[in-house]
Amino acid sequence: MQATTMDPAEEPPSMLWGLDPIFSAFARLYVRDILQMTESTQVPGIYFYNSHPVYKVDVLGTVVYKREREDFFCYGVDDGTGVINCLCWKKYQLKEEEDPGKSGGKHSDAAKGGFDPVAELKKLREGQKNRSCLEIGELLRIRGLVKTSRQQREIMATTYYKVNDPMMALQIAWMMEVPQLYRQCYDKPLQLQLNADGDTTISSLSKATNIIKDFFKQKSVSRFRPYDVQDLLQPLISSQPQTTSADQEPVASVSACQQLRQLLKETLELLQNEGIIYRKVKSQDEVYNVTAQDTDLLIAVQDIIREDSKREKYAEKGCHVLHILSAVKQRYSLNVSKAALELVLKSLECNSDIVSTTDNHYTVF
Repeated sequence: MQATTMDPAEEPPSMLWGLDPIFSAFARLYVRDILQMTESTQVPGIYFYNSHPVYKVDVLGTVVYKREREDFFCYGVDDGTGVINCLCWKKYQLKEEEDPGKSGGKHSDAAKGGFDPVAELKKLREGQKNRSCLEIGELLRIRGLVKTSRQQREIMATTYYKVNDPMMALQIAWMMEVPQLYRQCYDKPLQLQLNADGDTTISSLSKATNIIKDFFKQKSVSRFRPYDVQDLLQPLISSQPQTTSADQEPVASVSACQQLRQLLKETLELLQNEGIIYRKVKSQDEVYNVTAQDTDLLIAVQDIIREDSKREKYAEKGCHVLHILSAVKQRYSLNVSKAALELVLKSLECNSDIVSTTDNHYTVF
């Protein structure tokens, strides 16, 4: 592969990387994205996916080729999106070493009447060897550092082992979890900025969004009005300096209120764009529905899929997401967005009320 580096103008400052939780975690990225990540121009060995700094990854895939050397195994791991080279150093137990039984007769004499530590240690090492030495076609779980060697992207393993998954339960769980991580974390750039003093902070908009989301979860809110959540954002508005002139005090107070209203407006717009909230009816009474808590919307979507899946046109693959969206707009509310519908479909699928036949088609059991 051709090694690529990130444009220095687009690369976030290295002093902000630690504020991104993905930076400290083993990112569960697809192999395709690991191969296509751009390398940092500030610090070699750091890569960027959607502006998230990444240097260690977690991969689950099938071994498609294998090379063995004295000190390491070299596995080619395929997760369905691509193949990446994984360098796995052998544990010292796997190398040629002296038989533990030859070290002396004290252990064997002491273990005649019960527990034999030498025999148990031998079993343990044998099990470790079986989990570390894989063959083509076996499933490998690997965590390690991303490196580029001779213009080839590879993973230097810190932990690796063979996965026994005869019923494919772990693979199915993995395939369901990783897309959620992409939607919730990897595909959402973290908004970071420097304050006036040069300190690193998360933007007020990101903080406000998280505050309101936490409020929805803790209180199980299904409907709300803007003034119900406005006070939650008050701590994010910087306090205005007190002035000595009495006629200037109202000006400062109005400015703080304007900042609060503007922050609330931007936060609600962002939540609507993400599908977290929507307005069922647009009127002077500004009422928002929380998508995840709107049982009427969930029932309406489930009924649409159940009814339309019986039609010959949708009997084989199920209903397309755009057809479901059109039906929801006609039968329930014109203001339901595609992002909100996708959250509803995800919730219904997690509850086994519907099933996806493709990325964009859904049907009932």
